[in-house]
Amino acid sequence: MRLSATSVRMSNAYLISSFVCNALAFVEEPTDKQAKSDGYCGRILRAQTQGTRRDGYNEFRLRVEGDPENYQPASTYRVSLYASSPSYFRGFTLIALKEGKEGTTDDDYAGKFQIIDEEDTQFMTNCPPAVTESTPRRRTRIQVFWTAPLSGSGCVILKASIVQKRIIYFQDEGSLTVRLCEKEAGFGESTDKPPLECCACGTAKYRVTFYGNWSEKIHPKDYPRRANHWSALIGASHSRNYVLWEYGGFASEGVKQVAELGSPVKMEEEIRQKGDDVLTVIKTKAQWPAWQPLNVRAAPSAEFSVDRTRHLMSFLSMLGPSPDWNVGLSAEDLCTKECGWVQRLEQDLIPWDAGTDSGVTYESPNNPTIPQERIRPLTSLDHPQSPFYDTEGGPITALARVVVERIARKGEQCNIVPDTVDDIVADIGQEEKEEDDTPETCIYSNWSPWSACSSATCEKGRRMRQRMLKAQLDLSVPCPHTQDFKPCMGPGCSEEEASTCMMSEWISWSPCSVTCGMGMRSRERYIKQFPEDGSICSLNTEETEKCVVNEDCYTIPCMLSPWSDWSDCSVTCGKGLRTRQRMLKSLDLGECTEELDQVERCMQPECPMDCMVSEWTEWSECNKSCGKGHTIRTRVVELEPQFGGEPCPETVQRKKCKIRKCKRGSRASEEKRRLRGGVAVGCKMRPWSSWTECTKHCGGGIQERFMLVKKKAKSTPAQVTSCQDRKEIRACNVHPC
Repeated sequence: MRLSATSVRMSNAYLISSFVCNALAFVEEPTDKQAKSDGYCGRILRAQTQGTRRDGYNEFRLRVEGDPENYQPASTYRVSLYASSPSYFRGFTLIALKEGKEGTTDDDYAGKFQIIDEEDTQFMTNCPPAVTESTPRRRTRIQVFWTAPLSGSGCVILKASIVQKRIIYFQDEGSLTVRLCEKEAGFGESTDKPPLECCACGTAKYRVTFYGNWSEKIHPKDYPRRANHWSALIGASHSRNYVLWEYGGFASEGVKQVAELGSPVKMEEEIRQKGDDVLTVIKTKAQWPAWQPLNVRAAPSAEFSVDRTRHLMSFLSMLGPSPDWNVGLSAEDLCTKECGWVQRLEQDLIPWDAGTDSGVTYESPNNPTIPQERIRPLTSLDHPQSPFYDTEGGPITALARVVVERIARKGEQCNIVPDTVDDIVADIGQEEKEEDDTPETCIYSNWSPWSACSSATCEKGRRMRQRMLKAQLDLSVPCPHTQDFKPCMGPGCSEEEASTCMMSEWISWSPCSVTCGMGMRSRERYIKQFPEDGSICSLNTEETEKCVVNEDCYTIPCMLSPWSDWSDCSVTCGKGLRTRQRMLKSLDLGECTEELDQVERCMQPECPMDCMVSEWTEWSECNKSCGKGHTIRTRVVELEPQFGGEPCPETVQRKKCKIRKCKRGSRASEEKRRLRGGVAVGCKMRPWSSWTECTKHCGGGIQERFMLVKKKAKSTPAQVTSCQDRKEIRACNVHPC
């Protein structure tokens, strides 16, 4: 059905779908065959091919955060559509297609969009793969998440249309189109979104190592020089049924406590409540300070296992101080599509916001986000005060890197693609094959005894044995190898040796005992299992070694005591100050530049404020010309009492006044006869005037009215004296201001 010109003129009042329809009014109508084959989405894409364009003009831009050239399959990216100042747009359409596809089938669309702000964006009713605006209004920017498709989808085209007033603009090759191709996976990487079922066999054991590079050198803006740290790392290997955390989801109470407080206690409790959905709890200690050279402190690591049902790994760690910022991996799949186990995974980590605190800087005060928002990656355009803010909107420099290495496999494996030779040797089972398939034409000596393990600790090593090829009777038949290897660990570390001590891995080296010069550091391990025969474990549980922090340092000029407690606030109400101190322990005072006193603001309950009033006005004139009358004065409330202050006093006062005595006796009778209503007989007066406007709107003012002489009486001087203009006054607007 072709739209009328009137409908086109009214297009500003409709949703983006209306705008698109209006644009299609200028496009030739599809045949019935076309309408059936491509539907509403196809009409939008056909309009993008035939509609108005503004090629080469960057007034509007579609951007994927970080400007990547490739996408990682199944990874999530932030996509922004924005207008350069002073431009704006009222509506938009955003679609992601596989390259070369026309959008006529569901399989033509690539990945999946996710709404961030429901008040700003929504999925198009008649074309669900597309995103459009919720309401048509002026806007300069919108954001959505886009999850890339699975491996094998090839290149993807993200394209947008812009509605500005009544015209829709498209760009096939301009700034409203982004082309991304699939990133090639390295050997042994898992490239797909986790399949419905992991097909790997046996189990695998991994070591995860966390390398934090959040430091003042790499992230100088507002870097917190005191108390910077990584919280304890907490996570698990788990099944698909359990989500520890994920972008677009809401933080659990355990995630919130890690994110805001760095406490893993609640998170570990939540993990252990998941029962069979969790195989291993992953934990490391906190790191104070956040960054130290590896020759001073080893990177924290932990070991965990995975199996066919629990092949995902998640963890998180808080960077502190911060509102609720963390790094980590979510549901990382270690099962490959070749039915094997990932050999090695390295991943740079950028911070994400847990959605529970609204602070924008490292040391923002606690400001709970109500209602709670969804977990999202931090970006360089979130807030100008953010330590990661970048006017160009570039990617955030990674705060950490995690390395996940496979260190052992157990049970029969069924991976289709074999691993490297070194990895196969390292993963050979402990059981030795007794069957000898040596050809009869190859004459060998007996195997030598197994050598000692190449590792004296609980790190993985190898044993070796050898034999000699004495004769090869048939040169056309190859003879097998003359060396054999099997994995091993140091004494007491093998889980297979139940009759010996079983020791844990060594815990990370402690910080050096000095901050400058040569000192000592230590590390510990503990006994996981005593021998079954009841004998005592003789293996060392502690090691110490020398460490050097600064070879050129000969003195320790700045040894400080801990900070004292904060003093009481300097005031009992309102804003004040409090202080704390520490002492210098070292003898060399000249080289110490650390501060010894700190002052910070403190806030007590508001101070009481008494009522404040103005000075009294002058007393008014007496309201009687003779006899007893009264006069008044007023004052204004300048400040109402607050926080329990003294209430306001009176604002109007009245007192008696007496001008002169009125005449009495016969003269008084004569005077009374001559006066009617206080006016001399024969003296003509005008009526009382209306009361004047009050001199003040509040706080006590004065009104007046007048009776003026119209015509004086022709009589005695006494009568003339009584024939005078009269005035009355009264108080008004006495209520407080």
